[in-house]
Amino acid sequence: MKLKSILLLNIALVLLTAPGNAQTSVVPPKGEPTNAAEAAAKKAAEDKAIDEKYQAIVSKLPPDQQAWEKVLQSQLGNFYLPIHKREKVQGRSNAWDFVQDEPKLPRVLLIGDSVSRGYTQATRKALAGKANVHRAPANCGPTASGIKNIEVWLGDGQWDVIHFNFGIHDRNTPIADYTQRLETLIKRMEKTGAKLIWTTTTPIPDTPDGKQTAASIVERNAAAAAIAKKHGLAVDDLFAAITPHLAEMQNPNDVHFNSTGYDFLGQQVASSIEAALK
Repeated sequence: MKLKSILLLNIALVLLTAPGNAQTSVVPPKGEPTNAAEAAAKKAAEDKAIDEKYQAIVSKLPPDQQAWEKVLQSQLGNFYLPIHKREKVQGRSNAWDFVQDEPKLPRVLLIGDSVSRGYTQATRKALAGKANVHRAPANCGPTASGIKNIEVWLGDGQWDVIHFNFGIHDRNTPIADYTQRLETLIKRMEKTGAKLIWTTTTPIPDTPDGKQTAASIVERNAAAAAIAKKHGLAVDDLFAAITPHLAEMQNPNDVHFNSTGYDFLGQQVASSIEAALK
């Protein structure tokens, strides 16, 4: 009798857990994708909707702002362009906002990677009413990208100050190649007549695989310092400024910084630009 009860219980359990049983079938939350293909389709639809709204916004902008958006579309790439579009649709300001120059103020150009992007808005805030602060329409990446895109970044306008950096993306570039490209870029920027400010690359952490080392930035900062001295450039030593504050200002195991860190860097950058303008 006991064995019969066990058998009946097992049969009941099998029936209850059988595929398609109405009591155990799991229904995904409403609106949630059920598989990878559906998730991809949903994201594509969302991206399309954002793009349509973005294009509608751009179509109503003045010609000079439309031209700027076209440059961003060609330069920002598959990572940053969707972010820019989303923020534009949401009405949020970002580092690549069109800058309407105040004619009486000097024009400043920031060139740099994602760290530079991070401190752009803090720099603008610190220099409000003192300078028109533009930034290159890209994550400027390594010196190789600079050689390829510098003409686009400089544009047709006149610059009073160019504050620039290449380093994190060059951490594995041979020093000889890095210095040669950096000098080429400096010579091109000198032709603009702007005062040039070289900024040292901010610290990066070591990674377990050894592909990223803190020492690589120290080496490239030293190499860049020699070139900056040769050309008589002003130097904004962000590496030295931020190093004592890494524990509270840099994201853990990351080259990037938190909002406090970017505000700090923006203030440092603004100070170096003000000094150059004087």
